[in-house]
Amino acid sequence: MKDDDRLIYPPEEEEDGGGEWLTTFADLSMLLLVFFVLLYSMSTIDTEKFSETFSSVTKALQGKMEKIATSRITREEAGVLIDQALMRRQIIESQRKVFAEVKTLQTKKGVEGLVSANFEDGVITIQVPGDVMFPSGRVGLTPKGVQLVATLKDFFIQHKDQNIKIVGYTDNVRPSKNSRFKDNWEISALRAVNVLRELLKMGLESTRLTATGLAYLNPLFPNTSSEYRAKNRRVEFVLEKRVSGQ
Repeated sequence: MKDDDRLIYPPEEEEDGGGEWLTTFADLSMLLLVFFVLLYSMSTIDTEKFSETFSSVTKALQGKMEKIATSRITREEAGVLIDQALMRRQIIESQRKVFAEVKTLQTKKGVEGLVSANFEDGVITIQVPGDVMFPSGRVGLTPKGVQLVATLKDFFIQHKDQNIKIVGYTDNVRPSKNSRFKDNWEISALRAVNVLRELLKMGLESTRLTATGLAYLNPLFPNTSSEYRAKNRRVEFVLEKRVSGQ
């Protein structure tokens, strides 16, 4: 047989595993599932409907999960992310209930009209005017300030699952040359510390408390008028739910 009569066959193609796409697909599906759980943790959704959807997606992926063993995100890692998202959701819902009680506290005699509060991403912030808590340019609590702290103390004792960060703020006006304080940082820090000490004297656990002075940072209003500067002088009690083990 002549060379040119020989049949020329194309080279044999390598066998295609055919399953590589499934790993990528399963990985993507798991990431989407985690993403939707994260969305759930940050929004208000019908719990029953979410559970049904979650179960449906899980069943659809069942049997394909074995392919994820070599992918970038494993079932175990995805499970941790989902658990964290659901725990975050539970904390936010729990804090929302505490915030409702804070709103009730605001109507209490002696506190009404003085204490304001807001709720964001599971964190409760209670604000008290600095001019009510302290005399101008001083760091010792006024009698009214002690009374307000005592009222808040009762609330804090009822909610032992809350860590309390006390933050002092001033306006942007520097202390006078005759002041014994170097600057607003010192004033705001000492005010926060003195509130903390008062709470300690009233029986709160030291492990729940921290004190910070932020001077003129994070103003509520521009420091352009005496009214706005008075609003910026304040003490905040920032409440965050304690996680088991803390």
